[in-house]
Amino acid sequence: VTDFDPTEQEKGITIRAAAVTCKWRDVRINLIDTPGHVDFTAEVERSLRVLDGGIVVFSGVEGVEAQSETVWHQADHYHVPRLCFINKLDRIGADFFRTVDEIADRLKAKVCPVQIPIGKEKEFSGCVDLITQKTIRFDTETKGKSVILEPIASDMEDEAALWRERLIETLADVDDAIAEAFRAQATAARLALSTLPGPLNGVYPRGFTHGDGGLADQFRTQADAAVEKSIAALRKRLAK
Repeated sequence: VTDFDPTEQEKGITIRAAAVTCKWRDVRINLIDTPGHVDFTAEVERSLRVLDGGIVVFSGVEGVEAQSETVWHQADHYHVPRLCFINKLDRIGADFFRTVDEIADRLKAKVCPVQIPIGKEKEFSGCVDLITQKTIRFDTETKGKSVILEPIASDMEDEAALWRERLIETLADVDDAIAEAFRAQATAARLALSTLPGPLNGVYPRGFTHGDGGLADQFRTQADAAVEKSIAALRKRLAK
């Protein structure tokens, strides 16, 4: 849709950044489609100046690629808050936790899984939300549009408890109040995670045909918080 230029259509790549708008419940979301090729990095950097937040998509098979690394550091420069979305976990060779480690090691990012996958490769069937402590499964007949919430299965309880504790520890390293909110109330914790200042990035697992499972709501909260911070900073500058 955004690659309307004849040259873009001929070569099958994005050359210029273009914006489109979509509705999510009662919210209008403005999406910016930017070039992925290294030769058009300037277009990406120009777009980063106006973003309220970003979802960085990584392949669970290929992991962190060179251009992803470039764009990540550009986003660091402009202080763009991010969520990480690890996709294609139902493909052969996919590994969620390997990709999380790559994000931390190669991008020097502080990351923490907010959800962990259930199963691996063709056995991938959903994920466990570490905040709500619920299992999220995706209806294959609707290609993930329908989401099924269930209690955590007994064979996942220990792993979920381990990663939940790691998430709390990661939060506590940044802010004690946020860690306490996490322990006390799921809603407060999710809000705290999304509004956290500094380089803390939540990580979400998905397969190729699975739905967002609440990711859009989380991104909306993050974007709203980013806008509030920008307004507060502007008011502070104007008051001087």
